[in-house]
Amino acid sequence: MKLTPFLSFPLSITAAGVLFSLAVPAYAVSTNELILQRLQALEQQQVIMAEELQAKDQRIRELESRLGMEDPTVLSEQTISGAPPGTVASAAPAASPVPASPVMFGEFQPGGRGFKLADTPMGDVNFSAWAYARYLNQQGLDDSYTDSFGRTKELDLRNDFQLNKVNLYFKGWLFDPKFRYLLYTWTANTSQGDSAQVVVAGSMSYKFNEAVDTGVGIGALPGTRSLRGTFPYWTKVDSRPMSDDFFRPSYTTGIWSSGELAEGLKYKLMLGNNLSQLGVNAAQLDSDLDTWSGTLYWMPTTGEFGPSQGYGDFENHAELATLFGISGTTSREDRQSQPGTEDIQNSQIRLSDGTIIFQPDAFNTGGRINNATYYMLSVDAGMKYRGFSLSGEYYNRWVNDFDVDGEIPVNDLYDHGFQLQTSYMFLPKTLQGYLAGSKVFGEYGDPWDASVGLNWYPLKQRLLRVNSELLYLRKSPIGYASVPAQVGGDGYVFQTNLEMLF
Repeated sequence: MKLTPFLSFPLSITAAGVLFSLAVPAYAVSTNELILQRLQALEQQQVIMAEELQAKDQRIRELESRLGMEDPTVLSEQTISGAPPGTVASAAPAASPVPASPVMFGEFQPGGRGFKLADTPMGDVNFSAWAYARYLNQQGLDDSYTDSFGRTKELDLRNDFQLNKVNLYFKGWLFDPKFRYLLYTWTANTSQGDSAQVVVAGSMSYKFNEAVDTGVGIGALPGTRSLRGTFPYWTKVDSRPMSDDFFRPSYTTGIWSSGELAEGLKYKLMLGNNLSQLGVNAAQLDSDLDTWSGTLYWMPTTGEFGPSQGYGDFENHAELATLFGISGTTSREDRQSQPGTEDIQNSQIRLSDGTIIFQPDAFNTGGRINNATYYMLSVDAGMKYRGFSLSGEYYNRWVNDFDVDGEIPVNDLYDHGFQLQTSYMFLPKTLQGYLAGSKVFGEYGDPWDASVGLNWYPLKQRLLRVNSELLYLRKSPIGYASVPAQVGGDGYVFQTNLEMLF
């Protein structure tokens, strides 16, 4: 028997091995070893095929992305078969072709965190935006008012639509997750042509631990609850009860520290340039850093009070959530460092009839205040339970140590007041009603306001809503273009808003 014909015949490895072992006993290999070798070879081939299929799948996804996913099934057949673009492969079609998954970019993060544009080991970028459109009707206000010194002023009553504000946010961390940044543009379209109509600002911060999170940039002086990071989780849309706007500080450039001292006990302390810097350039600021503001608040029952400790119980707390806070602010103010009356989030020190104390002849005696020291203390409390919420805040403000040209009739000023807000979710995550009211007890009048409103959440999302509100003003001491009130306003105001945040 000759061996050569058998070796030349194309047999499988296993068959060849058996014949070879029969013909050449000196080099015989056991059948078990041959089977093991065959299995190892098959495993290697399987790994190679899996890698090739993975590469082809990746190529398919790239081509689908370039062609806009016009026909993923045909595209997959063409790619696998090697057919020219524009033709259908001749291979038999699969019984149940499964289209490839759409290519998506940018993870959506709920709760106002926006879309993630980049996520790398060196940092990330998130983009979010807040905006609202407003219909405002002030036709129910008196068209003039007389202040406490007998001066009469005309009101320019509005009845218009406005894309009232647009804020764009870029935020994330860089190099170290503890080092974070926030960059934003902040626009008020009602202030077109005025200073600070568009603000480009931001902050940088580093979180050492839960108790110490330091930051620098433009931020809110935490003098009242509405400036404690609660925005935009309000029952109203971008407007505060009258007393809050009258007493509060505002936004300035400074340095701060915040954190959680114990479970449910948080604080923020800030050193800033002045009470309200948006619209004020550096040359207008004095040379002293003497604006201090701080807050301490406690959530004893549940350790939380909803997103950003905001107003209203959209979340429908199953357990009673409670909040108690105290805030204080002091600042030496210069008349040169005051924002314009129409600037974004402006805050001027006013008499309770709306008169700005730094304006010439404010007291109708010919004198003018150049410098004054402002002190403000507020205490607040709130509760939420099963869609119901109740919040209140009491304010005390002292203004003294006047530097005056000429004469004024006072050496100091003291005003105090309060606000109350309550709301209820009539339909869970869909329909909320609210009531709000406030009053100022001042040396030049006791103004007050009251409002009733509805919030409709058509997609059951907290940060997309339609709001309608009827507001009554009694001799309002505050007002500017981006809020519904006017200084001296007496009567009714109606507004409807469409608000969005992502």
